[in-house]
Amino acid sequence: MLVKHPSWAGRRVLVTGHTGFKGGWLSLWLHALGAEVTGFSLPPATEPSFFEQTRLRDLVTHIEGDVRDLESVRAAVRDCRPEVVFHLAAQPLVRLSYDQPVETYATNVMGTVHVLEACRDVPELRAVICVTSDKCYENREWIWPYRESDPMGGHDPYSSSKGAAEIAVSAYRRSFFQTGPRIGSVRAGNVIGGGDWADDRLIPDIVRALLADEQPQIRNPNSIRPWQHVLDALSGYLLVAEQLLKGRDEIACGWNFGPSDEDTQPVGWIVERMIAEWGGGATWQQPDGLQPHEAVLLKLDCSKARSELGWHPRLRLEDALRNVIDWHKQVAQGVDPRVISLRQIAKYEGWNDSVTGEAKAA
Repeated sequence: MLVKHPSWAGRRVLVTGHTGFKGGWLSLWLHALGAEVTGFSLPPATEPSFFEQTRLRDLVTHIEGDVRDLESVRAAVRDCRPEVVFHLAAQPLVRLSYDQPVETYATNVMGTVHVLEACRDVPELRAVICVTSDKCYENREWIWPYRESDPMGGHDPYSSSKGAAEIAVSAYRRSFFQTGPRIGSVRAGNVIGGGDWADDRLIPDIVRALLADEQPQIRNPNSIRPWQHVLDALSGYLLVAEQLLKGRDEIACGWNFGPSDEDTQPVGWIVERMIAEWGGGATWQQPDGLQPHEAVLLKLDCSKARSELGWHPRLRLEDALRNVIDWHKQVAQGVDPRVISLRQIAKYEGWNDSVTGEAKAA
């Protein structure tokens, strides 16, 4: 299941949301694979950001724009003439969606519609990958993992916006893309990795507290999530794109990419492991007061990706957490974040010296 260089060398790829955490990692990986990457996104939402730390602006064609603006999206797609589009631009936070529900729906639903609409008249385009979320499913708080055929839904504005985006993708696929480019949608679990600085998200909150020698504040220690490293999720996205490029119509559908069952762990387990890996005598505490509703139990069934794509997660959760801690510790010690990231990609893929050499020279 290694992502092969010939699939991407010289290929024109558009990534929306490339200034975000997951979009940044994907853009860096695609560039290392030899793709000609164009990014369309708002400025980075955090300071610091993976985009700025890895100097990604120097590696991709950077277009600043908002997916809520249809004409801006159309212009970017027209100028890029992509062969592949990865749509990751989104409002990605559950708690922020309670404060900004209109902006959340406008970005996550209409932003997706705008990207798909802009992709309708691109002769060179062969594949579109729309990235949503494991939270797109109607969460019944049951013990069974969610399959791709389960109903879309969501309690909060963020989750329901992702469910609505999936419905829009399905409608566009059946209405406008029966011929021409093929559209897949991908749903990952709670993705973690170095360089995630989002506010009000568990792993970045823990990292910030540890860097500041403070106690992490853990709201819902008993909530269970499908945790996975960013490279495991992105390897699934790239694999779907490769299969669509090969003309496999049956791949133009929804896909789950999540960890093995034993790596679906409660929040409290995560924070304890991260503190232990960091070293020192840090502890955590739970803040007082009511918190907005968030799902308690959420698992993904990834048997379809395993059986039909040959995909499986490579990093166990403890290894993923170790990668996160290692990334941030090295950055704190002055190591170049781009070098660290490329080394982790190279190790993940098992690439030869020509790629690790690029990492050392970057």
